Amino acid sequence: MEIIASAPGKVTLYGEHAVVYGEPAIVSSINKRIYVKCRPRRDNTITISALNLSVPGIILTIDKDGEIKIETDYGRVLSAVSYIKEAIRLTQNYLDIKGGADITVSSEMPVGAGLGTSAAVAVSTIAAYSYSHGYRIPAKEIARLSWETEKTIQGLASPMDSTIATYGGFIYLKYDGKDFDFEPIEDVNELPLVIGYTKRLYKTADMVSKVKNLIDKYPLLGKNVINLIGKIVEMAREALKRNDLTMIGELMNINHGLLETLGVSTKELNHIVYIMRSLGAYGSKLSGAGGGGVAIGVVPRERINEVITALKLIDATPIETSIGGSGLIIEERDG
Repeated sequence: MEIIASAPGKVTLYGEHAVVYGEPAIVSSINKRIYVKCRPRRDNTITISALNLSVPGIILTIDKDGEIKIETDYGRVLSAVSYIKEAIRLTQNYLDIKGGADITVSSEMPVGAGLGTSAAVAVSTIAAYSYSHGYRIPAKEIARLSWETEKTIQGLASPMDSTIATYGGFIYLKYDGKDFDFEPIEDVNELPLVIGYTKRLYKTADMVSKVKNLIDKYPLLGKNVINLIGKIVEMAREALKRNDLTMIGELMNINHGLLETLGVSTKELNHIVYIMRSLGAYGSKLSGAGGGGVAIGVVPRERINEVITALKLIDATPIETSIGGSGLIIEERDG
């Protein structure tokens, strides 16, 4: 039996960075997915084929051991197969099996853009591998194993990306550094969201460290900013339930201002943010760790094409997608 598992990318609507300090965040899946196809083998060999892993400014190298590696335009080196290999290792340990598999991974979104691709790869791999060997791992365990995969490879990861890649939709999440709780935000209308991408200059860990250093230096000011971001998240949860686009946008604007205060935005991200606002967006902000990556805006539907054209003119890459869609999907096909 051949299994195809897919998981979505994500955008952080509110609460990035503050979530590291115990405040809530709101994250949404996007309608761009990672696909992992897995066919079990009779031996214990694992083969991996990686397709369409487009990275802006990509440099491919093959090291002396034959490992294919990708260097992105912001200097981070990623193994094209490390997440898959680690996800399989953790799944084998969890299930106490050693079965082989032929695995193919493909992506509808750029790797390294801050859209949660590593979590989506891990979630899809764990599901495809376990299902192809006859095991049905609960969604909660798939999310946990994916999070463990990210922590092993990156050295630092919150459970937010793995959770949204598994469950999809809109999620409200709190994380205290060890444990976390989340709940879906139900009945949210599809937001008219535009995503603009610019090259990342810094890694997530760099941005997290920068915020920590600022808070350590100015603890009263820093903690007040973090607390305010948490209050924005609480207000945004209610605005999303009411589909109050004006309030949703205004809270994005305030959230972005506070993220600028923490020093995680860039000139290029701000350019995207203010272009969107100048063309009538209800609101816009960076999404994710910052240091480059993506900015998002809630835009009146009749202005979306205009905003997309403007992003292209400033050398930002528009990513056209919808948000709030399905999480992990698993399909079985006869071999």
